[in-house]
Amino acid sequence: MQALRDLRLPEVREVRGLGLLVGLELKSRVQPVITSLIDQGVLALPAGPNVLRLLPPLVIEQTDLERVVAAIATVLRGEEH
Repeated sequence: MQALRDLRLPEVREVRGLGLLVGLELKSRVQPVITSLIDQGVLALPAGPNVLRLLPPLVIEQTDLERVVAAIATVLRGEEH
């Protein structure tokens, strides 16, 4: 969660969550972001019209978490979105 906060993406209003359950509140609709993340192999779900929900398995590896953070940064910076 802290790695997502540290990105300081202008599209993100707030990063919140508990443990591995993370929600990113966006300034725009979340569906195009989810579609782009799926294209990059990241499964994410909406939690309302502008919240991106991430709920990885408890056995996820650190490298997988880093890949998800990188994919989110790429999509939200417009490089893939």
